[in-house]
Amino acid sequence: MSLGDASAPATSPTPDSGSPVIAAAPVPPTAPTPDDETKSHVQDVLSSEIGIATMLNRLKQSIASAKEFATFLKKRSVLEDEHANGLRKLCKASHESSSRSEHRGGTFAKAYEDMMTIHERMAENGTQFAMSLHQMHEDLLELAGIAEKSRKGWKQSGLTAEQRVADLEAAMRKSKSKYDALAEEYDRARTGDTTGQQKGKMFGFKGPKSAAQHEEDLLRKAQAADQDYQAKVHTVQAERGELINKIRPDTIKALQEIVRECDAGVVLQMQKFASFNEKLLLSNGLSVSPLKHGPEARSLRECVQAINNDKDLDEYLLSQLPRLPPRTGEPKYEKNTLLDPANRTTTTPYVPPGGSQQAPTHSREQGSMNSRTGPLNDTPTAPLGHHYGQSSSSIPIISASQQSESQPSHERSFSHGNILNQISTPFNPQYGDSRSAATQQAQAASSRYNGAIGSISSSGPPQLGALPFQYSQPQSPPSTTQQPPQQPTQPPPPQPSQQPPSSQPPQQSPAPLASPSQQAYPSGPAQGRQSTPPMTQPTRPVFGVSLSRLYERDGLAVPMVVYQCIQAVDLFGLGLEGIYRLSGSVPHVNKLKTLFDTDSGSSNLDFRNPENFFHDVNSVAGLLKQFFRDLPDPLLTKEHYASFIEAAKNEDEVIRRDSLHAIINSLPDPNYATLRALTLHLHRVINNSSVNRMSSQNLAIVFGPTLMGAAGPGTNIADAGWQVRVVDTILQNTYQIFDDDD
Repeated sequence: MSLGDASAPATSPTPDSGSPVIAAAPVPPTAPTPDDETKSHVQDVLSSEIGIATMLNRLKQSIASAKEFATFLKKRSVLEDEHANGLRKLCKASHESSSRSEHRGGTFAKAYEDMMTIHERMAENGTQFAMSLHQMHEDLLELAGIAEKSRKGWKQSGLTAEQRVADLEAAMRKSKSKYDALAEEYDRARTGDTTGQQKGKMFGFKGPKSAAQHEEDLLRKAQAADQDYQAKVHTVQAERGELINKIRPDTIKALQEIVRECDAGVVLQMQKFASFNEKLLLSNGLSVSPLKHGPEARSLRECVQAINNDKDLDEYLLSQLPRLPPRTGEPKYEKNTLLDPANRTTTTPYVPPGGSQQAPTHSREQGSMNSRTGPLNDTPTAPLGHHYGQSSSSIPIISASQQSESQPSHERSFSHGNILNQISTPFNPQYGDSRSAATQQAQAASSRYNGAIGSISSSGPPQLGALPFQYSQPQSPPSTTQQPPQQPTQPPPPQPSQQPPSSQPPQQSPAPLASPSQQAYPSGPAQGRQSTPPMTQPTRPVFGVSLSRLYERDGLAVPMVVYQCIQAVDLFGLGLEGIYRLSGSVPHVNKLKTLFDTDSGSSNLDFRNPENFFHDVNSVAGLLKQFFRDLPDPLLTKEHYASFIEAAKNEDEVIRRDSLHAIINSLPDPNYATLRALTLHLHRVINNSSVNRMSSQNLAIVFGPTLMGAAGPGTNIADAGWQVRVVDTILQNTYQIFDDDD
């Protein structure tokens, strides 16, 4: 009985009609669902000989898809960043142009300013979107790299096992063929069948063989072939069993996990991409039309509707009211009495007592003007400030009583060099014109900020003169016989009417101070002892030491490690893509850090030679960031952290720049000098952003938390965006806040 008969329903005749009646059939087994059938077929493929090769090809496809999507994200990020930067520059230029007097004012100016603010918010949204896409691109590349590395490892182990089993099976089949051929030949020799054999006698090494001897030889060969074939069969069975039961399932399982992980990572990034697009559109929409309406959050439509042309015209005309000329009556003809013949008389000019005529009225007026401008011409013009390459007439000296009216509050005003240097050190030609005694008295009476409160030099580290690395020509030290020291080893106590002269560290002997060229950084082994930082101890830590302590110890305005790192990046890293964003080698960074902490005067720390930093500029950049991260007090100081954050929240770029400028001027001298050197260096990096892809925004993201630190727990994350804005504003206004080296 067939399977089809067994499954057919059974029938039995009925007594009434005699027709068969269908009996109740048993319930058939549940048919497999499509999912179960699919899983069964998939398992068949995976457990076969092509399972490993199939999974390897599938993983290769996943890796290629991840790389392609990462490339798309990178290009889209570049486009969004360029669009955001272009929109921000356009808004800035248009706003500055519209603020001039030749443009309209009133409600139109307010509406136009609000429109530019809305577009700046959209540009900021675009920048954040571009940064998110760039981070997704890096995550996908990392995922693809890990998957590709794992694929290579499993490919080598899995395919090697498959090939070994295939080779053993081929050897087994060859052994079986030989065994079968010898068995057939033995059977023919045993039965006397000569079909297919050559007629004649059979010869051996010792002469002709008989039929019995030939049969015995064939039997022995057949038995040997049988044993060889049997051994190969056992070997193939063992290797195949290990392949099927262990190697192949493990390889298939590992490849499946890698494929799932790679695919899940790509899908996750695509979901994030969709979410970020929605967030970008929503943020731009809220910028154009915010939900909360009011005077501070107007939509673009409301800004335009608020323009009142008639009111603007009336206000402009009213502003010209003070310029109206005096009204005169109707013109009428009046004849001059002098021309009347009846009234003509001889007149003599009036001569005042004393015999001289009175001077014209305009002479007195001119004298009054000269007397008003006279004090301005007598004002000394010698510079009073940190003197970082500024000209001698760029910063006039203004007394404390004139400061609030004539001097901007945000200008950096240190003592010129310092008071001790003015007395004990000969004049330096780089300071400009020689200063008179009145100028020096004005400088001594003026505070560090021209009367501003909170002078650091009264209690903090000594003030700085011109930075050591700004001197281009050496200066000979003064002779002790011609110029004896005029100052004691300790500065005198501060007087109520002048700033305490604490701008030099204590001297151990009354020897003359070193020239600026001797204070500069070492350039070679041929320099004297003062060309390198003093090495009085075998271990002089640099990392984790405050800037004021380094200045007091080494006498360098900018720490040696900062100078060397900036020099290396300027020489070898300005054209390197992703400089300061890409991480260097951790072992290289640790070696350089240890060398600076133990022997900062070593010739191996001259970074003009790339061999001294292992030809790895990224490690030098990482070393510089590590130095700033290890400072006990951040470069921008915890004391001024809240002031920087509040200044960054100003939407007006000019106010934000000037506020940050004023705070920077209140930094301690070593912090100011180091920040200035770092900012000028980063500005050179930005000038090569077309090659290194590091704009001011990208550098601000890297250096914001590094230079500012955190005022308290949790503030670093909450203020991350403001920290980036602080550094970005400083970098975009480098030459408005600091002067150049030249």
